[in-house]
Amino acid sequence: MSSTSTASAIDPIAEAAPLSLCAREPHVPADRLVAEMVPPPRFDSVRFATYIPDPNQPSQTEAVGILEAFAAGLGGAHAVGAPKRRLFGRGKAPKTPAGPRGVYLDGGYGVGKTHLLASLWHATPAEPSLKAFGTFVELTNLVGALGFQQTVQTLSGHRLLCIDEFELDDPGDTVLVSTLLGKLVDAGVALAATSNTLPGKLGEGRFAAADFLREIQGLSARFRPLRIDGEDYRHRGLPEAPAPFSDEQVTKAAYATDGASLDDFPHLLGHLARVHPSRYGALTDGVKAVCLTDVQPVPDQSTALRLVVLADRLYDREVPVLASGMPFDRLFSEEMLNGGYRKKYFRAISRLTALARDAKGLVEGREAR
Repeated sequence: MSSTSTASAIDPIAEAAPLSLCAREPHVPADRLVAEMVPPPRFDSVRFATYIPDPNQPSQTEAVGILEAFAAGLGGAHAVGAPKRRLFGRGKAPKTPAGPRGVYLDGGYGVGKTHLLASLWHATPAEPSLKAFGTFVELTNLVGALGFQQTVQTLSGHRLLCIDEFELDDPGDTVLVSTLLGKLVDAGVALAATSNTLPGKLGEGRFAAADFLREIQGLSARFRPLRIDGEDYRHRGLPEAPAPFSDEQVTKAAYATDGASLDDFPHLLGHLARVHPSRYGALTDGVKAVCLTDVQPVPDQSTALRLVVLADRLYDREVPVLASGMPFDRLFSEEMLNGGYRKKYFRAISRLTALARDAKGLVEGREAR
């Protein structure tokens, strides 16, 4: 049964019709794109004090101390006192301080790298407008939306830029971001990063510092690798996705849930192609739950990569996802899961699966009444 026919059978006492992501085409001004580069809601309340080091892993306690000192050192005046115009003016650019101006958090899954990165952002004694936090994908999307030079001008007055999940599987984007970071370091911006492992090394070891420092080439001397030991969750495999609900269950739950959206999955994939990925966060503004009918495998890699970005934004905002059709662990073909972007697809499956578990109560709680 389609969502349209199901909707016509909705109980007359139902609330107003749900939202539709496909009906939204947000236009996000540049200042909002930059203003939203803060730790996502999932990490809004984390601090160094809420990070509980494993007593069997002294490197975790050491990392907290080093990062606290790094944050404290970013207070006061901008590192080089460089007005942004000097990057493009005729005057001689001031020299950057000697020594590392960045930290790289190196460790496996489950050791709390993002927790520590967000804690560093919160602990840095500067106004939020002088600090930026985002994933590698969000940073490349910002360059796509603003252009390279405008991005440099916009971020060069910051004290700190935190980059989570620095992608090592896309040479073109890696060169782009490395060039951007070089400009920002020259302007006195401090950097902090975590990274993904390279595609061919998903099962090898747990550290990626050598790969990261090699990929950023000329910037490597600016980073201090900070190794964080801990249990590696890499070999647990993908969690089993919960069984999908029926179209009727999903549609009724959407009508009964305040702030829920309801969309046909293939139509939503088509709509994502018309919205710049930098706007996917705005696409979900005010949405309390995402309800999808007719989930099916994504047809191509471009579509798959857009879906990965949407999954990240939904996960960051803790928006549950209720779906009918195929389970989320069947979204991507074997070819995709064995290709260069497989790490991104594994992450999307894991995150959508977690959000699907969060959404089960939308149906089960309603049917129990």
